[in-house]
Amino acid sequence: MNQLDQLKQFTTVVADTGDFKQLAQYAPRDATTNPSLILKAVQQSAYAPLLSETVAAHRGRPLETVVDAVLVRFGCEILRIVPGRVSTEVDARLSFDRPATLARARHLIALYRAQGVAPDRVLIKIASTWEGIQAAAELEREGIHCNLTLLFSFAQAVACADAGVTLISPFVGRIYDWFKKAAGAGWDESANAGTNDPGVRSVSRIYQHYKHHDIRTEVMGASFRNVGQILALAGCDLLTISPDLMAQLQKGSDTVTRRLDPAVAKAEAVPAVHYDEPQFRYAHNDDAMASEKLSEGIRAFAADSAKLDQLVARER
Repeated sequence: MNQLDQLKQFTTVVADTGDFKQLAQYAPRDATTNPSLILKAVQQSAYAPLLSETVAAHRGRPLETVVDAVLVRFGCEILRIVPGRVSTEVDARLSFDRPATLARARHLIALYRAQGVAPDRVLIKIASTWEGIQAAAELEREGIHCNLTLLFSFAQAVACADAGVTLISPFVGRIYDWFKKAAGAGWDESANAGTNDPGVRSVSRIYQHYKHHDIRTEVMGASFRNVGQILALAGCDLLTISPDLMAQLQKGSDTVTRRLDPAVAKAEAVPAVHYDEPQFRYAHNDDAMASEKLSEGIRAFAADSAKLDQLVARER
């Protein structure tokens, strides 16, 4: 078997793309999107009719309503291809606004329902701020399943578990980027590869904590820079992978070894950890990498959301 098929023996493979025309060849179970991926897709000529049709069908409605309709249209097209779930993201500009996050998430689910898509096939992506995590806790109680994204710190992972969210997306590549940049000329690529990669170590720690304490929240490694990071997390509950990296895995033939195992995590000594709000804010702030990357990620997604707004507004 190729490496992609081998990986699927240990881990649920998820496609990280808005370009749904690429999906079938890799046979992922789920798919994830974000503002940057949708923005990239709608600027391709292949998706111009989809954008125009969706905007025309909602002409005269508020801009945010039309944008949500575009996101859901992409989600529905993806769900025609994958057998599992699609993740659709709440506007990153609402990351510190709990009531607005709740309203936007409920609206997205209502749009999916109107298209005949059951809520259990949708994950609402929300940034892992304290406000976002608390909004997700409320949504989960309503039966709306959430994917907490832009997750960089152990404190974020602990708070998400306590909130009972369905899934978290700890970012691997962006953590790697931060440490590589911080080390500058002193960075040793070979010494920080594979299981020693700082992003891989972060996800592994979260996975071990969750499995040891029987936490039901799923761990989905995200934001990969290379195939080595993916293979170092073989055995993680899910991994969301770009089409380019899935293509590389599909061409690879080396043996894939399971790296993360719930039985091993269960046998290790892993202390229980919980945070109230002040403890969470301090612990996350005390992690320079995590606090910087969360802020940077929100700004980047917000900027791409604003660009998507502009494209939709021009179509109106």
